Amino acid sequence: MKIIAVIPARYASTRFPAKLMQDLGGKTVILRTYEAAINTQLFDDVFVVTDSNLIYEEIVSHGGKAIRSIKEHESGSDRIAEAVENLDVDIVINVQGDEPFIDAEPLTKVIEVFRNDLDKKVDLASLMREITNEADINNPNNVKVVVDQNGFALYFSRSVIPYPRDTTVGVRYMQHIGIYAFRKQALLDFYSLPMKSLEASEKLEQLRYLEFGKRIKMIETAHVGIGIDTPEDLEKARSML
Repeated sequence: MKIIAVIPARYASTRFPAKLMQDLGGKTVILRTYEAAINTQLFDDVFVVTDSNLIYEEIVSHGGKAIRSIKEHESGSDRIAEAVENLDVDIVINVQGDEPFIDAEPLTKVIEVFRNDLDKKVDLASLMREITNEADINNPNNVKVVVDQNGFALYFSRSVIPYPRDTTVGVRYMQHIGIYAFRKQALLDFYSLPMKSLEASEKLEQLRYLEFGKRIKMIETAHVGIGIDTPEDLEKARSML
């Protein structure tokens, strides 16, 4: 089973433009992320896929592997699907370009899902963690997920799910952590499918997979990624080196 990591890397960012090219201890954020993915030793190959010549040259000039996006894309899945369409690969792991402090533990968990999936019932694997703070539960930026008895996702939402009509039944609220592992075919299928109303309403690409019958296996973790979304996050990251 050939497993690769793909790091989608856009130059433009609404909250922090050019964040992936910012200096982080003598290296750019995207280069540190790329090297961290390689250093996990979990992947047969690692690629950055980008629409930016600057990011492309940054990776290639340091001996890395990068793929230029040819088309404009609305989602990370679309960008990755275009990149891997002609690659000989079985499982694709989506690594976030703005998380240079990669933890191998959650990546290992999603890879193991496919190693154990002998009947190929899983199309995607992803992560979730329990949240208990009321503000976190109600925050629409924290995507919530509910699963069935076998750990397959039933729905993702920015709203509070399940709704607490009865607060005595011991419901756990699970936040989706956006690390994905895909079967290559699931990605290619996604690429050819139209956006439907659920995805358009919630602005969550994972709903396209569910709307078209793909099965997403959710794994619980305590992992909390350290992403760089603002200049303040970058200063915190610099202090961690």
